[in-house]
Amino acid sequence: MKRIIGEIILSNEPGEIMRRWREIFGITQLEIADKMGISPSVISDYEGGRRHSPGATFIKKFVTGMVDIDTAHGSRILRQFSSIMRTTSDAILDLYEFPSPFSLAEVARAIDGEFLACEAYSEKKILGYTVVDSIKAILSMSGADFYQLMGSTAERALIFTKTSTGRSPMVAVRVTPLKPAAIVLHGVTRLDRIAVALAKAEDIPLILSKKASVDELVKSLHLLRS
Repeated sequence: MKRIIGEIILSNEPGEIMRRWREIFGITQLEIADKMGISPSVISDYEGGRRHSPGATFIKKFVTGMVDIDTAHGSRILRQFSSIMRTTSDAILDLYEFPSPFSLAEVARAIDGEFLACEAYSEKKILGYTVVDSIKAILSMSGADFYQLMGSTAERALIFTKTSTGRSPMVAVRVTPLKPAAIVLHGVTRLDRIAVALAKAEDIPLILSKKASVDELVKSLHLLRS
């Protein structure tokens, strides 16, 4: 709950993140509004960006309401996420949650990164990162397994290694309802313009890391932990 609340608060589009989480939980605007004791139009206005960003108290009530509704329905979504968090794919090379948020610009500098799309979000704060072996991910991970990459929050950078063009990671992100805060590509030898186009279409910052090896990439990320 704390991670979802933080994810909404830190997002540049909190209403959009509210909508995505509500849809992941399979809850209608009417259900959550009734649980919160408010009009469904209030939820609709926040999700549609017609109201200013909701306050922390409202967001906490919103997230608590979703969890309560899911619990009443047998904790279907909560159990699903619990199962995912207990399972770790060998496609995940490194996963970390920052004690304090870092901006995408700070992360990009650490990994010798170049923005390929949505550089306007360079000061956006993220709460963690996941380094993924894209080849192992393609060979071994199902669609549901993709949630493993998010750790405990989607407000993170997903860093895909061994991706020669960048298209596959962006296609995977495109069809997944829960979006990361940023995508980092490493090992690109021939960048696919479709990868950049998809990043722009999803409004997700896309960064190219120029570190010489995966080991150097991971070591540079570890420096952010200190």
